[in-house]
Amino acid sequence: MAGPETHGTSLTPSPATGMTSGRLDDTIAAIATPPGSGAIGIVRVAGPRAFEVAAAVFRPAGGRRVRDLPGGRVTFGRVVDPDGEGARAAPAFVDEGVLLTFRAPRSYTGQDAVELQVHGGPAVLRAVLDACLRRGARAAEPGEFTLRAVASGRLDLAQAEAVLAMVEARSDAARRQASVGLSGALSEAIDAAQRELTSAYAAVLASLDYPEEGVPEARVEAPVADARARLERLLATASAGRFAARGARMAIVGRPNAGKSSLLNALLGYPRAIVADAPGTTRDYLEAPLELGRVSVTAVDTAGLRATADAVEAHGVARARELAAAADVVLALVDGTRPLEPEDLDLVAALERERTVWVASKADRPRVWDEAELGVTVRPVSSATGRGLDALRRELEARLEGDAAGEEAWVTSERQADALREAVEALARVPGAPADLQGLDLETALRALARITGRGDVAEDALAEVFARFCVGK
Repeated sequence: MAGPETHGTSLTPSPATGMTSGRLDDTIAAIATPPGSGAIGIVRVAGPRAFEVAAAVFRPAGGRRVRDLPGGRVTFGRVVDPDGEGARAAPAFVDEGVLLTFRAPRSYTGQDAVELQVHGGPAVLRAVLDACLRRGARAAEPGEFTLRAVASGRLDLAQAEAVLAMVEARSDAARRQASVGLSGALSEAIDAAQRELTSAYAAVLASLDYPEEGVPEARVEAPVADARARLERLLATASAGRFAARGARMAIVGRPNAGKSSLLNALLGYPRAIVADAPGTTRDYLEAPLELGRVSVTAVDTAGLRATADAVEAHGVARARELAAAADVVLALVDGTRPLEPEDLDLVAALERERTVWVASKADRPRVWDEAELGVTVRPVSSATGRGLDALRRELEARLEGDAAGEEAWVTSERQADALREAVEALARVPGAPADLQGLDLETALRALARITGRGDVAEDALAEVFARFCVGK
């Protein structure tokens, strides 16, 4: 799939449908594979005239008519440009390839669609796309294929964000998290809360319209309490969701020869950092990708923390402190075989407890100090034997996942988190409030949840924010 581009879309979705009036009647086309050369490239066409466009530019082997092809077929043939030879009678041959056909509503967009798979050279793909554009398609705008999938009900807005996350995934952890969103798990949780709140909202409206009937308080407060608890659990996954979406940074810090580089290599499972007995081997920082549970992590091995007259090493020490201050999680090492030094105690004072995991390194040998002297709880780990390594991994995963551990669906965008906060704050005001104010707060919560999935009441800015970063072929 093509990667996201930095330019935005000029689509102006309407609040009711999410699409500009009349634009769904257009047939759109775009190159759907990344720029550059490859064995195969894809030109995607979708809309009411997709088969008409395909019939003009594709000649199936065996003489079949494109318009007669059913959905779900792969047909070999030749791609031609009917206008390529000017006054000549025969269309210009462009390439051999295959045509994939999709009949509405069983396609990605929910409309008739075709995909032309040809050789993946830039010139070939450009020629195929140009031929489609001259035969009635228009160039698709960024994210327009997925926008049509939302408009047709094939996807909701949360799933559309998961599509973008899948395209942007650079690690298996990010890919797995995006697949959960694409499966609809987050949407199902939001839908369940919406159903509970709709029930409460109906009860409040009934009490306002027919005050003489009376509405039991439980018909409002019980579903509101259930929905609020459900949404608070979702909101608690936002921090881990951000890590899953963008990755987390983990700084490994400690005195020289504390075993930082050895621990990095042990966590990675291969020798990434140079390990030597001489102190000051690592004078700058070194990065390596690492997966911890459902989060992709960039592990950063830093220079040993000590006072030094060496200007280059001193710069590395300063950089190490900056990296530790900015990291999402810090792995702080103290050599278990050497007496504690002032630098160790200074590190304890400098690092935030909630972001730091403390390790007593070289645990295959006797430790010469105890936790009371250091003032923090430490986890014994030996990079040489692997002792304590699995337990350390589990603790790091727990720190990164936090309250999201055990939850299937995570909130992975700030847009989703903002909407959930608004809904939770509105629901907190409902218990004990007059019926008219309860109605207003329930409506606020329902509107906020609708912004997440796109069902109910979709704001223009929510759609624009989601689709602005999409590429033209997706």
